[in-house]
Amino acid sequence: MWAYNLAKSLLSTDLPRRWNHSKGVASKARTLAGILGPDAELLESAAVLHDVGYSPRIVDTGFHPLDGARFLRAENVDERVVRLVAHHSCALLEAEERGLRQELEAEFPLEESHLVDALIYCDMTTTPDGMPTTTPDRIGEIVGRYGPDSVVGRFIRRAEPEIDAAARRVEGRLLQIGTSA
Repeated sequence: MWAYNLAKSLLSTDLPRRWNHSKGVASKARTLAGILGPDAELLESAAVLHDVGYSPRIVDTGFHPLDGARFLRAENVDERVVRLVAHHSCALLEAEERGLRQELEAEFPLEESHLVDALIYCDMTTTPDGMPTTTPDRIGEIVGRYGPDSVVGRFIRRAEPEIDAAARRVEGRLLQIGTSA
C-alpha cells in the first residue's frame, strides 16, 4: 500500500520506534474494518501516516500533526487522510497549548467524527513499540516520557476524557457487531 511505503520512507531509518508505533496503529486500524465499511482503507492509510510529521525531513513548526498534514497535502494525498492526520488524537488541544490552534483549524477542517474516534482509539491503544495497550496506560506512558509539566504532558491530561470517550464509543460499536479489537 502506498501509505506504508511513504511512512516507511520517512520514519523507518530516522525514527525506527516511531515507525513500529505507526505500523501497530495501522494494524489496529485493520481490526476496525467491520465498523468502518468503505472508510476502512482510508483509516488504515491515516493510521500508518499519522506520525510522519515527526520525520526530521519534514519538520517545520515542530507540531507533528500540522507538519505531517501539510507535507501530505503537498504530496496530493487524499484530503480526508490529510484531515485525519492533522487532527489525530485531540490535536486541537495540543495546538492550543502551542499557540497553533487557529492555524490548524483554519487550514484543516475536522473529518467525520466516527473516523476521528477510530484514529484516536488506534493511536491511544498502541504503545511506542507497536504493541496493544489500554488508553490509561498509554496516557501514563506519554506523561512519563514527556513529563507532566511539558506541553505534551499538559495536553494529554486535558485530552484524557475525550480519548477515553472516543475509545468507549469505538469499543461500543465493535460490541454491536460482535467483534473485539
